[in-house]
Amino acid sequence: MNNIVKSNYNNLKDEITKLLLTSREKAYKSVNTILVGTYWHIGRYIVEFEQHGEDKATYGGELLVKLSKELTIEYGKGFSRSNLTYMRKLYIAFPKSETLSHKLSWSHYFELLKTDDKLEMNFYLKQCEKENWSVRELKRQMKSMLFHRIALSADKKGVLELSQKGQNIAKAQDIIKDPYVLEFLDIPHTKCYLEGELEEKIIQNLQVFLLEIGKGFAFIGHQYKINIGSRHFFVDLVFYHRILKCFVLIDLKKGGVEHNDIGQMNLYLNYFKKEENVEGDNEPIGIVLGAYKDNILVEYATQNISNQLFVSKYQLFLPEKEKLIDELNKILDNENE
Repeated sequence: MNNIVKSNYNNLKDEITKLLLTSREKAYKSVNTILVGTYWHIGRYIVEFEQHGEDKATYGGELLVKLSKELTIEYGKGFSRSNLTYMRKLYIAFPKSETLSHKLSWSHYFELLKTDDKLEMNFYLKQCEKENWSVRELKRQMKSMLFHRIALSADKKGVLELSQKGQNIAKAQDIIKDPYVLEFLDIPHTKCYLEGELEEKIIQNLQVFLLEIGKGFAFIGHQYKINIGSRHFFVDLVFYHRILKCFVLIDLKKGGVEHNDIGQMNLYLNYFKKEENVEGDNEPIGIVLGAYKDNILVEYATQNISNQLFVSKYQLFLPEKEKLIDELNKILDNENE
């Protein structure tokens, strides 16, 4: 086979490959849409059946058990009592079928329906659509209480908007979380570890770390070298945010954040602004990330600093669900008062 023939053949194969992959993707989406729609209708039938007094009295709480057994015998897997329960919940949560998202699979909805909070459910649904989260990514974000962590920095209006539209990245504050949850590093919070060890763990788990810090981050490097005169400095982690169009610098501290850590980050930001930024770049953002922080010290240390410099905490374990729910409810209740 001469080179021209071989080249033409490779082009032919590439075109067929693209067509097959596109067709398979369309077929998957089509099947997924039909499946979610079918489960929604099954949920509707169950709810409507339950609303008939005599029928409900006859079958009582055994309805789903009976249905599960008989449907499994006739149609195979997929009709466990748990699945039927969630089909019922799907209809109750989305009584209008047109509000269902064609971008989400049944597995996505199965996870979303585990929360009874409509605000929380809507937020994760919008984020799944915006960021194309896999089911695994959705489960991790729900477990880390992302909605509550972001919502706690807002007022009632902000919380409702977050639920209706998801998280919009428009300014530096929109990418900041407090705390950041790094449970995926598998470092016991009682363990004595070094800052270098923390950084290395993050690099090893970079994909999950990017999911935690949010949409729009592109990794540039770690231990990024800065030369100022005869002195050398190293920024722990450097990213570029493609939405905000700016560098994001992160410095890791294994303990508490001190005032000199803030001063050092301010130095880094001034350097990047003058030496690393190119035309079209916005001012860099700096995040000093520590295991804990003294809010009063941070207030005084950051006063009169014009750079976009933030101090946040990280934790090596999942947040306490009940505590975050209580704190969010206080925000909503206070607004109602």
